[in-house]
Amino acid sequence: IHTEELAMQLTPQQLLNNPFLNKGTAFTKAERDQYGLNGLLPPAVQTLDQQVKQAYAQYQAKPSDLEKRLFLMTLFNENHVLFYNLFAHHVAEMMPIVYDRGSLGASGDLAPLANLFLPLIGAGDVYYKGKKREAISVLDEFGWEPVNLMSKEGLALLNGTQFMSANGVFAILKANRISRRADCIAALSLEAFDGRIDPFMDCIQQIRPHKGQIETGEAFRKLLDGSEIIARPKEHLQDPYSFRCIPQVHGATKDSIRYVASVLLTEINSVTDNPTVFPDEDCIISGGNFHGQPLALAFDFLAIALAELGNISERRVAQLIMGLRGLPEFLVANPGLNSGFMIPQYAAASMVSQNKMYCYAASSDSIVSSNGQEDHVSMGANGAVKLFKIMDNLEHILAIELMNAAQGIDFRRPLKTSPLLERFLHDYRKEVSFVKDDIVMYKEIHKTVAFLNRTKFDS
Repeated sequence: IHTEELAMQLTPQQLLNNPFLNKGTAFTKAERDQYGLNGLLPPAVQTLDQQVKQAYAQYQAKPSDLEKRLFLMTLFNENHVLFYNLFAHHVAEMMPIVYDRGSLGASGDLAPLANLFLPLIGAGDVYYKGKKREAISVLDEFGWEPVNLMSKEGLALLNGTQFMSANGVFAILKANRISRRADCIAALSLEAFDGRIDPFMDCIQQIRPHKGQIETGEAFRKLLDGSEIIARPKEHLQDPYSFRCIPQVHGATKDSIRYVASVLLTEINSVTDNPTVFPDEDCIISGGNFHGQPLALAFDFLAIALAELGNISERRVAQLIMGLRGLPEFLVANPGLNSGFMIPQYAAASMVSQNKMYCYAASSDSIVSSNGQEDHVSMGANGAVKLFKIMDNLEHILAIELMNAAQGIDFRRPLKTSPLLERFLHDYRKEVSFVKDDIVMYKEIHKTVAFLNRTKFDS
């Protein structure tokens, strides 16, 4: 709804003190008449709307890489009435600088969204052609006048959950890729450990038919189809839980990702503005759709689910270096002075532990703000930002598992794994070689992360 059609004829003091901001119910017809909701907008309210927007942008923190994510999410959200102006700025390669801290995840993502839209009014900073610039100087280059915000438009730009939503959408997309990656790498570890295929058979998944568990079992059967290693007779009856329970653990993470995706799908197609104008019902409601609790709880859930992929991955790494089932201790090719893959397991354990700290539930915290008016907040923005820290660690943990799994399979030669995994290993060995004598391992970890990020893992 373009607010010029329902502009409020109020002085700044009236606007601050009226029930439009302070009561949780709709305006009555008498209240609409009292506050002049059908009148024209005086300049004082336009000025206040811009002042509110500038005030919320005061918080400065580490610059975020979320500008494009926020831009995209804002375009999706229909309650932002000025997206054409933002789109014009984007086409001109001008991207607002947004900071990654400052939002309480309630009353909208006020601070980051203010950073996002300050350039519209000629304030704030932008990246223009790769350089940090004051927004007004770039506007001058194009001969563009700053936007003169009308009543409610400043609030409409700030009162939303787009910072949380943008982080969440990108996190879900990345989480899906990492989940598929984890299956492929775990299948290689199973082969390197000479594990059994029995726990991945469909019949055992069907008697506990969680969708993610069924999908994981099916994925492993496809990944291992045609493997000489998995098909050969086994001397052991059982594998450790980190191998045997992959369908249950990886599957539960898949189901968690699916649930969080459903929450985000609802959110990005919702109106999270406040107050909300309902012209057909002839009312304006000051409600709480800006509160990020649905996202905050979901993000904390996703954090735990992703961290568990790293937790079980590190346990497989540990099993591979313990000198079990014919593998040398620490996967050392030349025993003696070489320590082999001992230290990468240290690194994986450290990152798993750090992820446990990041799994602290941000949504369990709330700090009163706005002089007691905003007395419960979601902290969903903090929950969203730390998802990427967890996934960064997870990418490195899985890279370490791949290094160990590939080394272990090379000790099983001339036996071969499945044709699909052999092709994967062939490509990997072009970039990361078998380790004969001790080398600087962090470089190999970084190369492995880069390889995995370039590799497409089909669902």
